[in-house]
Amino acid sequence: MRTRTSTWFECKIRYEKMMEDGMQKKITELYVVDALSFTEAESSIIDEMSAYISGEFEVRDIKKAPYGEIFFSEDASADRFFKAKLQFITIDEKTEKEKRSNVNYLVHANTFNQAVANIDKVMGTTAIDYVIASVAETQIMDVFEHNSAAKLKKEEPNDVPEYEQQPAAEGEAAAE
Repeated sequence: MRTRTSTWFECKIRYEKMMEDGMQKKITELYVVDALSFTEAESSIIDEMSAYISGEFEVRDIKKAPYGEIFFSEDASADRFFKAKLQFITIDEKTEKEKRSNVNYLVHANTFNQAVANIDKVMGTTAIDYVIASVAETQIMDVFEHNSAAKLKKEEPNDVPEYEQQPAAEGEAAAE
C-alpha cells in the first residue's frame, strides 16, 4: 500500500469507442491526473490518453478533485477507485467537547471490503482517531501520476573526447 498527496484534477474525456458488437459509440470517461494547474491537467490528460485512443477525443470537463491524497493498492486485481470520507476525532481543549473534521480520500481497491481494509491499513499506522463516515465507488477509470523525473530527464550528452571513446564494433562501423 502506498499513498500519494498532491493536487489532483478530475478530467472527463469524450470519444468514440468500439463496442463489443462492433458498433461505434460516443462515451465519456472520468480520469484523475496529478497537476499544478488546470492547464497542466489538460495537457497531461491529452498526453496520457493519446496513447490509448485512436481518433479524436475532447476534454469535456476539468475540475479540482475533492481529495488531496490517494491510497494506491499494490494488488494487481485492484481496478476500481472508491471515494472515502473519514472523520478525524479531536477534543476541543476549551470546551472539552469532541470535534470531528471531515477529510476525503480516493482509495484504489477491487471491492468495497478491500477499500475499507486498505483505509484501515494506511490509517492504522497513524495515531489519529478516525471514523469511516462513507465509502462509495466512483466512475474513475484510472489515475495518472505526474512523473516529473521521467519527463524532465534528458539524454545525457557524451562529454568524453573522441580519442578516449571506445571504438565502434566492426559491424557498426561498416553500417556508417
